[in-house]
Amino acid sequence: MKILVTGSSGLIGTALVESLSRQGQAVTRYNRAQPPALDDFEAVVHLAGANISSRWTTAKKQQIYSSRVDFTRQLSTGLARAAQPPRVLICASAIGFYGDRGSELLTEESLSGTGFLAGVVTDWESATAPARQAGIRVANLRVGIVLDARQGALAKMLPAFKLGAGGRVGSGRQYWSWVDVADVVGAMEHVLATDSIRGPINVVAPQAVTNREFTQTLGRVLRRPTLLPLPAVVVKILLGEMSQLLLASARVRPVQLEASGYRFRYPLLDDSLRHLLGR
Repeated sequence: MKILVTGSSGLIGTALVESLSRQGQAVTRYNRAQPPALDDFEAVVHLAGANISSRWTTAKKQQIYSSRVDFTRQLSTGLARAAQPPRVLICASAIGFYGDRGSELLTEESLSGTGFLAGVVTDWESATAPARQAGIRVANLRVGIVLDARQGALAKMLPAFKLGAGGRVGSGRQYWSWVDVADVVGAMEHVLATDSIRGPINVVAPQAVTNREFTQTLGRVLRRPTLLPLPAVVVKILLGEMSQLLLASARVRPVQLEASGYRFRYPLLDDSLRHLLGR
């Protein structure tokens, strides 16, 4: 299969391209400086977007929005106008769609939440409309907290936890819907191969955990204490509005993936962490 991948240098993109290439798929990395013609691909995986892990100034928020919504609309319009459009467009999305929802169990049928991220994700998914209206199968993958030992949230947590200086964030009662990077790649490959899958797809492990549970599990795997909590007020002072990435609660279930027959490689947090950390 001839596949175009945007955002191929990021955490997910790097892992996906490596996996597809090992399988003998013909993968092209999208380059904005020299964008390829869009007429010659069977599938497009769109992962591009500005990093959200820095303080959300007004300018940064505009960059986050434009890099997702505007670029997605531009790409979708180009694909819709292609002489030979792809059969499928997989567009990255995020569980930020649901906002801060406490212990409410969230599925793909749940309504969007409120706040900056929820607004961005709602518009991000809507920006794929030109492709969908042109008859392209579109899947919006609402990805949770991706676990990888080299990049992302887990990698940033590891130094403190290895020193025994880790602990819960805020109350620790907020749900973190996590997913092993291997399952993000596996889910994308599953969606590529399954013609019946379209629309919003939650890409999270079957069992969300609270921040307290996440912290305790990571400490147990590393054999380190987790006795130093990070108060919510400190997180808000340090990160401002971006603090919602750590403090918001989203208990998300991957209903569509499970119903379509996808089998998670790492459905349990303990197994995922041991796999990623070589424990």
